[in-house]
Amino acid sequence: MSLAEKIKVLIVDDQVTSRLLLSDALTQLGFKQITAAGDGEQGMKIMAEQPHHLVISDFNMPKMDGLGLLQAVRTNPATKKAAFIILTAQGDRALVQKAAQLGANNVLAKPFTIEKMKAAIEAVFGALK
Repeated sequence: MSLAEKIKVLIVDDQVTSRLLLSDALTQLGFKQITAAGDGEQGMKIMAEQPHHLVISDFNMPKMDGLGLLQAVRTNPATKKAAFIILTAQGDRALVQKAAQLGANNVLAKPFTIEKMKAAIEAVFGALK
């Protein structure tokens, strides 16, 4: 069993298309345990009920944005060790710095390629295969 097959991934994005693209890319990389949430509040609820190993969250969402979700994940003892990758369409340095301060493991720019996603995940977990 590959490392990718063992990792539980939570995708958090308010856009259905983005969730589908992320899920498809993860499936192509060998991930099998993928859950999706439509906003940060739903993502936090899922993480509280069944912690995942990796959260890939959009930054700009209604209700609770990606940084709010990151902060919530990091302050919960049950989820604080989860890897967290922020997705953003903005190449905003202040956002990247804020995400790093809050404990994000990586930042992935939209639009992303499967290779860039793989590199972002492997930077956290090591080689997937």
